[in-house]
Amino acid sequence: MKKIRSPLAAFGLAFFALAAHALDLVDERGVSVSLPQPPQRIVSLLPALTESVCALGACGRLVGVDRYSNWPEQVRALPQLGGGIDPNVEAIAALRPDAVLLAKSSRVTQRLEALGLKVLVLEPKSHADVQRVLDKLDQVLGTHEAPKVWRVIDASVSAAAQSVPASAKGLRVYFEVNSAPYAAGESSFIGETLKRLGERNIVPASLGPFPKLNPEYVVRANPDLIMVSVRSAQGLEQRPGWAGIRAVREGRICRFDAAQSDVLVRPGPRMDEAARLMAQCLSDKGGKR
Repeated sequence: MKKIRSPLAAFGLAFFALAAHALDLVDERGVSVSLPQPPQRIVSLLPALTESVCALGACGRLVGVDRYSNWPEQVRALPQLGGGIDPNVEAIAALRPDAVLLAKSSRVTQRLEALGLKVLVLEPKSHADVQRVLDKLDQVLGTHEAPKVWRVIDASVSAAAQSVPASAKGLRVYFEVNSAPYAAGESSFIGETLKRLGERNIVPASLGPFPKLNPEYVVRANPDLIMVSVRSAQGLEQRPGWAGIRAVREGRICRFDAAQSDVLVRPGPRMDEAARLMAQCLSDKGGKR
């Protein structure tokens, strides 16, 4: 005789099934965010987070991104919702996302929450942060891919370090993020990669991860090698006093194109590619001293 399940029992099973998928996690603000289930419609307002979602195999869940998210190729077809700091709130709400991923610097967090949207503030700034954010996104997405993704990143950065010739180790490097000039200091994820590659950063951790420098600081520091984007490099040799910098005098400047610069300045799953770009620069321009 077939057993008849009562409506109450069926409801109970459904309730526990939903509860099993419910998520409670604490974001970068220290705010506890509850999600009834892994989000299927996601808006990402930071390129590093967009790339991390895709690296974890959940690119298909993205329904909108900020204007700077351009990798992998498929995200370019998604609605662009403005900048990460001041995105278009109305356009985000119209997409009915289950979760919105953004940085601490965003000015719209409270407005989004006031509309009833679930907001997760995640902003990687160091290697450890990248691993932690991957783990947290893995938990949110239910993808179980973060450990493998991080192992590949970490092993690839180590392999890039092994590829740098001994003659290019210990160089004093200046990494310019933009022509203001803002630099990548020792405590930034870029600085951490340079250290793993065996190099010395002219910008100490005491100045912060991405300090704005007086150009005279770089002249006095006299780096052996400069890493800079093609856009920021325009007129670099004509900056007051810079013609006398060793790196400029000896032509030890690596100029990265726009696509390469995107890879280098995003703390996410392409840090291994960034390490390879830096290692190639060091191999090509390091030379004998």
